[in-house]
Amino acid sequence: MGDIAAMKKFEAVVFDMDGVIFDSERATMYCWIELAEKYGIEGIEKPYLECTGTNDAKTREIMMNAYGPDFPYDEYAKEASKMYHEKYDGGRLPMKSGVFEILDFLKNNGKKIALASSTRRQTVVNQLRDAKILDYFDEIVTGDMVSKSKPEPDIFLLACEKIGVAPENAYAIEDSFNGIRAAHRGGLRPIMVPDLLPADDEMKQLSEAVLDSLNDVIIYFSQN
Repeated sequence: MGDIAAMKKFEAVVFDMDGVIFDSERATMYCWIELAEKYGIEGIEKPYLECTGTNDAKTREIMMNAYGPDFPYDEYAKEASKMYHEKYDGGRLPMKSGVFEILDFLKNNGKKIALASSTRRQTVVNQLRDAKILDYFDEIVTGDMVSKSKPEPDIFLLACEKIGVAPENAYAIEDSFNGIRAAHRGGLRPIMVPDLLPADDEMKQLSEAVLDSLNDVIIYFSQN
């Protein structure tokens, strides 16, 4: 997995969770689409994709802008959340390939590992525990710990502060446009591993690298 002497120089990696560690962005989108069909709501996929990487408040704002003030967002989100948890709780949430490999690689090479997820803390902890990867993380920062959502950098800056690493010495691994924007604004070194949306010119410009998988990230880190 690479000679430590030849590795890129960095101290930590801050991971997003949804769409990077778990295939949960796709799973959530399917729940929203299923409900949209049930209630006759048109074109839910486009505003949903704009919400990736953001917290509940920002998601609500995007959806209300898309469908107007009469859109029953709270009821809809609650039903979508119930559907999601019924389908995927208890370790049934599919993981992206390379998760265990990259976490082991970073631990074996003495790197700090943090999580910066817009999802609320209890859900994050439950999902990481169910997947048996909670103990890999030195710190977990969640959407309910900061007032400003991605694309603002607050969540990444707090993660770096908690692990005691300067942002410029930390990589951020993200799948969403909002996540890459947040990491870049915070001065971290963003790596995009696209999930639902491919990288556009903006993402290629803001990212140090755009890679296909977490296994490719290991190879990237292993190169000087």
